[in-house]
Amino acid sequence: MKRAGGFTLVELVMVIVLLATVATISVQFVTLSTRGAIDVGARQQRALAGVVISEQISRAVRAALPTSLRTGSGGSCLEWMPIVAASNYLNRPSGPTPDSFEAVPLAGGRSAAGRVVIYGYGSNVYNPTDPGPISPPATVPAGPSPITVTFDGGATHRFSQQSPERRFYVVSGPEAVCQAGAFLYRYSGYGINASPASGLPSSYPGREVMAANLVPGSLEFEVTPPSLQRGAVVSFSFELADPESGETTAITQEVQVRNVP
Repeated sequence: MKRAGGFTLVELVMVIVLLATVATISVQFVTLSTRGAIDVGARQQRALAGVVISEQISRAVRAALPTSLRTGSGGSCLEWMPIVAASNYLNRPSGPTPDSFEAVPLAGGRSAAGRVVIYGYGSNVYNPTDPGPISPPATVPAGPSPITVTFDGGATHRFSQQSPERRFYVVSGPEAVCQAGAFLYRYSGYGINASPASGLPSSYPGREVMAANLVPGSLEFEVTPPSLQRGAVVSFSFELADPESGETTAITQEVQVRNVP
């Protein structure tokens, strides 16, 4: 009588063990591959976020009056006055009550409003004294040359220095970028204060969120003041963190701010 063919219990157990081992290795391989793809994607996303943040700060700084750049809060804040217009003056305010001066019209025949700054090297533009480098609020009208730049409200002002290139700038109110915890904020509309980045607004619209997921205390600004031989240089660095894994990406940037004294 012939014996029936089949598998023994030992053989079945061995097959089950081998299949379980292969399945475990396959699952781990797929898991590691997926995890690796997710990690690479997260790193790329942080790197892209770092580029966007750096570009936002760089564009703002390039439009700043170089002599207005200053840091505060231990280097975690950068403050500046944005330039809204620039031209050449024909004469500086003169007379007993100087409330205006003549200038070349702005490019494109446009008008502008803000504070006028002449030269300002070696002076504090955040100290609007008379005489001084920064004027009270003024209006630069459009029109044929020459135009008359007038200080608002009948204010008077004398500029303490003259520009070698007879250059003047019109600046708006100070703006600042500061880190608070894991957030990066941009501030505006708070006026001129003696201390760097002081009196900052605590809510919108004076405070806007620029970025999140920064490593607390990682943002650091450093300003090299301008001179007659070179422009100002702003360098900054910060770290972005992954909220899930905690992995960080370090970003460093340097911006040169050109200027005509």
